[in-house]
Amino acid sequence: MATLPVVYTYPLSNYTFVKKEPKLDKDTTLADRLARMKLMYRQEGMRTSVEAILVVQEHNHPHILILQIGNTFFKLPGGRLRPGENEIEGLKRKLTSKLGPTLPALVPDWKIGECVGMWWRPDFENVMYPYCPPHITRPKECKKLFLVHLSEKDYFAVPTNFKLVAVSLFELYDNPQNFGYVLSSIPQLLSRFKFNAVAT
Repeated sequence: MATLPVVYTYPLSNYTFVKKEPKLDKDTTLADRLARMKLMYRQEGMRTSVEAILVVQEHNHPHILILQIGNTFFKLPGGRLRPGENEIEGLKRKLTSKLGPTLPALVPDWKIGECVGMWWRPDFENVMYPYCPPHITRPKECKKLFLVHLSEKDYFAVPTNFKLVAVSLFELYDNPQNFGYVLSSIPQLLSRFKFNAVAT
């Protein structure tokens, strides 16, 4: 039997969460976001975005740290890469922007691990697929999900207009109506890993 790669997880209570200045969204509506995406596509081509899967443990079960905006919108921390930007360095930049404290000494040492999933946006719509449809020759976005290995203790600063919530794998699983298809796919993406809960 093949050995599963091991991911060490630490209790949610190990981590410190504070607030920082709000991070205002560039778009107030989905239509605005898609319109801006269309404009950026004309200027730069296909959008590449990177997002982080941050795993902690709570009640002896893996939980994912997810940004909540308002009451019903959830997303992984991350965002769009700059043209030509390295994926790993770009994800570290986005994580520091979204969750890094203002004091550089307290910024977590982001250990970017495996790319565990890729999603494609065929057109300027709010629909993404875990494959690029064969008739699509010019997809508008490729989104890559990376597993990020957290240290035993870390310090996160969350913008005041966001919440950072820990959501269990069993709550995410098969739950696109609440979390969307990308987030609800995470339990399957992580099923090839063995999670070792470290008690501290």
